[in-house]
Amino acid sequence: MDYLQSLFNPKYCQSALKVALFVGTMLFTINHGSALIQGEMKQQRWFSGMLTYLIPYSVNIHGRWSSSRLKSPESN
Repeated sequence: MDYLQSLFNPKYCQSALKVALFVGTMLFTINHGSALIQGEMKQQRWFSGMLTYLIPYSVNIHGRWSSSRLKSPESN
């Protein structure tokens, strides 16, 4: 299975969603919390906020995918 397929693999998605929600929320609060409270969230800032959740998700998936490729002899 290639990396792009693994992004939607149910085997990986559940833990990746949990990590994205936890880590993403912490990062969103740090980076955008004051702008949100002050009502200064513009379109570009919302896009950046969405990436704040996407990055931990994809990093978690990549880690699990890489680990599974190292363990599986037929993947080399």
